[in-house]
Amino acid sequence: MSASLALPHRARRLRAIPGFGLAFGIALFWLSAIVLVPLLALLLRPFELGLVGLWASLTEPRVLAALRLSFGAALLAAALALPLGLLLAWAVVRLRFPGRALLDAAIDLPFALPTAVAGVALTALLSPNGWVGAPLAALFGWRIAFTPAGIVVALLFVALPFIARTVEPVLRDLGREAEEAAATLGATRFQTLRRVVLPALAPALLTGFGLGFARAVGEYGSVIFIAGNMPMISEIAPLLITIRLEQFDYAGAAAIGLAMLLLAFAVLLALNLAQRALRRGWA
Repeated sequence: MSASLALPHRARRLRAIPGFGLAFGIALFWLSAIVLVPLLALLLRPFELGLVGLWASLTEPRVLAALRLSFGAALLAAALALPLGLLLAWAVVRLRFPGRALLDAAIDLPFALPTAVAGVALTALLSPNGWVGAPLAALFGWRIAFTPAGIVVALLFVALPFIARTVEPVLRDLGREAEEAAATLGATRFQTLRRVVLPALAPALLTGFGLGFARAVGEYGSVIFIAGNMPMISEIAPLLITIRLEQFDYAGAAAIGLAMLLLAFAVLLALNLAQRALRRGWA
């Protein structure tokens, strides 16, 4: 009897990760050293300016314009990447065609390609005398490079793989049974997409949107070549931080970084809450 009573307790002990305390301590130490301590420094450094100086630094028209451009372009790029990432994931998972493996590998190219190389390549293509930019300028009068539109294109390039790779495993697990059942009941393809596929993929799409936005809002290398970097027009917040650092205005640079941190946290928190609501509704 005593052995049978002791068995569940022993089973619980066997299921625990060996060395859990040590592993948790090491993980917490590295998390503090790599993430929490730098964030604490970022939180404290701007207050060297004082509250009045901090407010004055953050409300400069140039700073506000840079923050508005960085976050607006990142949100727009992530929104544009949503349908494109879904289509890419759908093509890789559900379709069979020649070159499918090549497309699957190309999705990961922005992960491996240095962002500066991507910026140079996009600038060469979209500049007024580039292969793509010249026809667009001649036919429609569109100027993409060295404008905010070029920033959106560069951020779309870096955000797209996050959405495609986030949706892909969920789409693999979804299977075709629900879609076939909907078709059997007489649903059209659009109704199946709207009422069966998209509700199941909505949490993954929101996660991919958040990852793409987080990656795009702090992007620097691929943007500075195509942006034009004109103050109040096409100057992003990460570039303005670099300028402040070059001017030895470390507190001012940290103030912009703090503003970016708080704004990004607010957006990601809203996305997380929306994702939880979708999961509860789907359950």
